[in-house]
Order: sequence, then structure tokens, then C-alpha cells
Amino acid sequence: MLEVKNLVFRHPGQSQDYKFELSIAAGEILGLTGKSGSGKSTLLDLIAGFLMPVSGDVMIGGQSLLPLPPEDRPLTILFQKNNLFDHITAAQNVGLGINTSLRLTATQQNQVDQALDRVGLAAAANQRASSLSGGEQQRIALARSLVRNKPVLLLDEPFSALDADTRAEMLQLVREIVDEKQLATLMVTHDPKDCEALGATKTTLLQGKKSLTFAQK
Repeated sequence: MLEVKNLVFRHPGQSQDYKFELSIAAGEILGLTGKSGSGKSTLLDLIAGFLMPVSGDVMIGGQSLLPLPPEDRPLTILFQKNNLFDHITAAQNVGLGINTSLRLTATQQNQVDQALDRVGLAAAANQRASSLSGGEQQRIALARSLVRNKPVLLLDEPFSALDADTRAEMLQLVREIVDEKQLATLMVTHDPKDCEALGATKTTLLQGKKSLTFAQK
């Protein structure tokens, strides 16, 4: 379970606080919508460790993440772009999710192969990431999240630049993976239809005069 407890953040030089409170169970998807500047990406950055809160806590499985640097937090984050290293192959990009040195055992290489097959790109294993389409690149990034095998998945509008058909396929694939791996998943999106496609609980961030809070829909 992912828990955000009484989390407060303030940008330097600003007087307004961002305040967050939520919990997401294993296998659950929470879709986060709201206007630009309402704090959606700020919340993801706090959970991932790219920002530090003024107070409060972020917990996975009852353990605080705050003492951990971003690279040690048991989660995977998928961005809209820049998820891959263009100069290496699809398989190598996936393998980075297991070992950043890319010194993989036969068992680990098999995990990479299975993940690529799972997202329908086994044939592209030896292609450089730069040669793949946007949709294919996002599939590779999703395959890497499979081999990382972390309990929490954060999605920062990763499919918003894709065409409608590819986007629908990716959302269906995410739903299948979340169910299969029982991932606690938080997805930022501008399109409420994404929440519907995933069967996600939808929460909207509303900007008030003094704080930013959740309004359940």
C-alpha cells in the first residue's frame, strides 16, 4: 500500500502550501486530474523523492520513504517522454531496470525477454531506442517497469502524446499489469477518460486560497 500522510510542501519564495493525503491499496489505480499548476506533478515528485516535504510522510508497506534517495525507493515512475536512452537497444533499456551495469545473468536476461514479449516487442529487442516510434518507446519503458518488480507505479501522463488507438492499447496493458503484479498505482492525467479506461478511482486536485487539497469524485 502507498500512503501519503499529512504531506505539506511549499515552493521556495511562495507562501501557499500544497497539502496531500491519500492511500492506494495493492492492485488499485488512483487517477489524478486537475488544472496545470494544481500540484499533480509536485505530488509525484514528492513520492519519488525529487522534492522533500516540509512535513508529513510517504510510506510504502508501512515504511517511510523519506530517508531514502530516489534511486532506492521501491517504485517505478513512467514519464511522458525521456524514459529511454536512445543510443542503446530496447533490450538494454529494459535490462537497466534490473541492473544498471547491464551485467545480467541468464535468468535476468530471460526476464528481459519475457517483458519484451509481454508488451509485444520481442522482435525489437536489438533495435536502438531512437529507431522506435513513440508508442514503441513507451512499451519498452513499461516493460522495464515489469522487470523492476516494485510495488508502486507512478504514471506522469506517459501516453498523452500517443494516437488514440495506441493510447487505448497502452491503458489496457497497464490495467493488465497492475492486476497481474498487484501494483499500487497513481496516474496523473489531463483526460478523465483515461481514468474510465483503467477503471481507476478519480480524484481531482482543486486549488484553494490557502492550500491544495483532494476532492473525491
